[in-house]
Amino acid sequence: MSERPPISPRSPRAALEPEQVPPPPKRSDRARNPFIVIGNAIITVLLVAMLGAGGIYVYGKQKIEAPGPLKEDKVVNIPQRAGMGDIADILQREGVIDNNRWAFIGSVFALKARADLKPGEYSFQKNASLRDVIGTIVEGKVVQHAVTIAEGLTSEQIVARLSENEIFSGTIREMPREGTLLPETYKFPRGTTREQVIQRMQREQKRVLADIWERRNPDIPVKTPEQLVTLASIVEKETSKADERSRVAAVFVNRLRQKMKLQSDPTIIYGLVGGKGTLGRPIKRSEIQQPSPYNTYVVDGLPPGPIANPGRASLEAAANPARTRDLFFVADGSGGHAFTETYDLHQKNVAKLRAQEKQLQNDTVEPADDTPPTATIAPDANASAASDKSEPAAKPSKKRVRAGAARQ
Repeated sequence: MSERPPISPRSPRAALEPEQVPPPPKRSDRARNPFIVIGNAIITVLLVAMLGAGGIYVYGKQKIEAPGPLKEDKVVNIPQRAGMGDIADILQREGVIDNNRWAFIGSVFALKARADLKPGEYSFQKNASLRDVIGTIVEGKVVQHAVTIAEGLTSEQIVARLSENEIFSGTIREMPREGTLLPETYKFPRGTTREQVIQRMQREQKRVLADIWERRNPDIPVKTPEQLVTLASIVEKETSKADERSRVAAVFVNRLRQKMKLQSDPTIIYGLVGGKGTLGRPIKRSEIQQPSPYNTYVVDGLPPGPIANPGRASLEAAANPARTRDLFFVADGSGGHAFTETYDLHQKNVAKLRAQEKQLQNDTVEPADDTPPTATIAPDANASAASDKSEPAAKPSKKRVRAGAARQ
């Protein structure tokens, strides 16, 4: 058994004094270097910033890519001079983005798209994300509205229809010359000026006319592209059936070759009402005999200009008419026309049409007709009749036999 070492006695005073703690180890001079301290602080700040930026990036990416609140496809109009905040308000009001407009604004900055936001009418797809919405506006994918201009309208009628269409803006300063507009189906974004529409129709007409003029039959008695438009405008007003245009054109081309008067009713109507296009009543006897530059019952050859704006098909028909000897045509009672080379055969077709009309009158109760009687024209080799597409042909008297397109 070992013995404990003896414990040295301590005085009561010494026992009350605290024990001496050894001093901490002395820091090295390198650790106390201010550059090291600043560097450590910078590294710490950078690490915190990187972690924060990474979190913001992940959150922002999820926010930009997340499906939006739009329940179905929707068209929204962003007006001119709308700022980024205005666009955010419009999209929020229309339900394209959620109620947090700042998410849209932040996404615009994140995508660096602030300077590229464009006004216009846009179609946003169902559940479009913020990236999709901003991309659509930046790329300017505006809605295109289809506008159809019917063949055979006058320039005044076309201008009136453009003026009534609310998708266009501005006014048309000058009435386009007759026959310089190409009827067609065009697509325009909302806000297109009416002057721009007219200019596009004129450019298309020039392009199409130049192409057709180059491919025309060189034997047709038409000397200039302008005369071709005039002939095509008459064809356009004489028939609306696609398979008849070239044959109607052949009738007028054959008459021009033989120095026969064209005697087309639509030319009379144009001489009476000009650009308004429609007469609203049958042609009177005095009007058929009334001298006018457009009255082809009176003047020789073509009128001085087009009587409407013909479409591409009528221009093609006038440039390359059917190879026939037809000089006459009359309505056949079924919406088409019967064509003949001789006046005798034409008279038989006219008689057949009159019999059909009489039968129809017997089967139908009609009110009294107070319309003034139409002109009496002696039947000769030059006889012709052509009614406007939009005008009912005047009922001829028994003495008036006309050899053209008397349409029902």
